Amino acid sequence: MLRGILRSIGIYKLYEKWLLNQVKKLSMPEHIAVILDGNRRWALEHSLPLFDGHAHGAKVGKTFLEWCIDLNIKTVTLYVFSTENFRRSKEEVENIMKIIEKEALELSNDKRLHKNRVRVKAIGRVDLLPQSLREILRKIEESTKDYEDHYLNIAIAYGGRAEIIDATKKIAEDVKNNKLRLEDIDEELFIKYLYTAHLPNPYPDLIIRTSGEERLSGFLLWQSAYSELCFLDVYWPDFRKIDLLRAIRTYQRRKRRFGC
Repeated sequence: MLRGILRSIGIYKLYEKWLLNQVKKLSMPEHIAVILDGNRRWALEHSLPLFDGHAHGAKVGKTFLEWCIDLNIKTVTLYVFSTENFRRSKEEVENIMKIIEKEALELSNDKRLHKNRVRVKAIGRVDLLPQSLREILRKIEESTKDYEDHYLNIAIAYGGRAEIIDATKKIAEDVKNNKLRLEDIDEELFIKYLYTAHLPNPYPDLIIRTSGEERLSGFLLWQSAYSELCFLDVYWPDFRKIDLLRAIRTYQRRKRRFGC
């Protein structure tokens, strides 16, 4: 049995190396966004509490960032928790918040952020989060605000419709206060009012969703107009580097037309 496991590990590593060589020959996506789906189903299939599914998924998120930095992906956006997720049971929401807070605290002490000059930002209605979590996220943002080599966006308490509504309210307020004229409003200006306004490229080249579901669920509705979509039949806690490389290879094989 052990020999079989070692053999399968060896085959996996060879395949990973082969895929890596393949994708490095072509243009890499600059911005990858991921809908981290399947934590609960993974836990149920492994006869584990839902808490364990979310905990395993959180660990994969940190590893995913490492892979992207190694591949020189400039921007990563992770859909961690939606505004709709607040409708889940109070116990589950509280457990998820505890996991996110624990991971955020570890991230705040991670020297790799500073070594690789990763700017971290929470995007969403952050005011809905527990105060302790908001404070940790604020400190991470403050300590990395001057970095421009890489960007990590944590979409938390996030909803695409909510983002557009919030941007519209800000624009209306500026028009009301004579900071803007109606004729100034166009797509170029609108993007500056979205949660992703800090990014050099707010438009994901590639959006990955795990778990086999094939929908965006409100993720980056404005920004994703011309994103390439890749739906993978793997739960997020089981996501491996070869899954990322295969998604990138799929992206590279597509011809992007941007409506032309």
